[in-house]
Amino acid sequence: MLPFLALFYKKLGLSGRQIGLLASIPPLINLIGAPLWAALADTYNRQKLIMSITIAGAIILALVISRITAFALLIPVLVVYALFTAPIISLMDDTVLRELADRKNQYGRVRIWGAIGWGISAPIIGYLIDRNDLQWAFFGYAGIMFIGFLIIQNIYFPPGNRKEPFWKGARLFLSNRTWLLFLFLVFAGGAGLAVIQNYLFLYMSDLGANNILMGLALTFATISELPVFFFSNQLLLRWSAKSLFIFAALIYVFRALALSFITVPWIILITQLLHGLTFSVMWVAGVSFANDIAPPGYSATAQGILSGVFMGIATAAGAFFGGILFQDFGGAMMYRIMAIAVAACVVTYLFLSWWFEQRDRRVY
Repeated sequence: MLPFLALFYKKLGLSGRQIGLLASIPPLINLIGAPLWAALADTYNRQKLIMSITIAGAIILALVISRITAFALLIPVLVVYALFTAPIISLMDDTVLRELADRKNQYGRVRIWGAIGWGISAPIIGYLIDRNDLQWAFFGYAGIMFIGFLIIQNIYFPPGNRKEPFWKGARLFLSNRTWLLFLFLVFAGGAGLAVIQNYLFLYMSDLGANNILMGLALTFATISELPVFFFSNQLLLRWSAKSLFIFAALIYVFRALALSFITVPWIILITQLLHGLTFSVMWVAGVSFANDIAPPGYSATAQGILSGVFMGIATAAGAFFGGILFQDFGGAMMYRIMAIAVAACVVTYLFLSWWFEQRDRRVY
């Protein structure tokens, strides 16, 4: 549903700034909602209940959004929708990691099935939209999420192992400089990817692409995810999570610049093959780093914070400023500006990491 929302907003006659504002609401709410829901899950060990409630709410509100035609009404409904969707991904990731126990480097072998599901559904929904209407994006979302709701009822959620008061451990966790620096890098990557995710279809539409080609663009992106998730354990054993994230951010810079020079829409399918080396590598690296750095009993909280930054404030910033850039300068210049911004953030992260390391050496 998400990639087609910008087209849905455009069909309602909204401007680029209005689309940017709407696109920034769900991730911004995710910044607050994901860690709060995750903290509740860690505190009370009620992952299944929270997952069931939030998925059911997301289904209902997605169908409500599909019937709204007024910009002012979309804002509050999107806020509530985002509150329900906020914890779903982070809680599922945490559950997988708990279940894997000492085989956490096999996370990608499980996560790969999410990519397969995306790749199968994307062209089908694209075809239905092309033949019928954009409403099918919402119908498809509701139907597939309902299947997810049924599956959740049969999944075992392993309990956490927290041994101290929640806020005591959380305070130490949130004051960890290494973690905060990594979150800065996560913000840069998330904001950059948000610009591609939210405005790729508008960019393709301006180039003359149809909905089927847009659906294929998602399929090509998914194909590129499969080898990354499948071999993620080897990647994590060979390189650190931080090194992998930096690598993915640099690949993003190349990907955004390549998009900015495209004039024939089908060539975008080729650049979509870089999606796995950007999003998938970033997500695997982020999930691994968050799990490793979290104190005992705070794993869901760590995943919630990661999701809150990557899919929350970073995605909101990318969506909002991307909308402004798209309207004022066009899609090509938008991608070039974001490429430069992400590259600058990587350089800043490397400098700060080096500077803190040198300072600590002088102290000790």
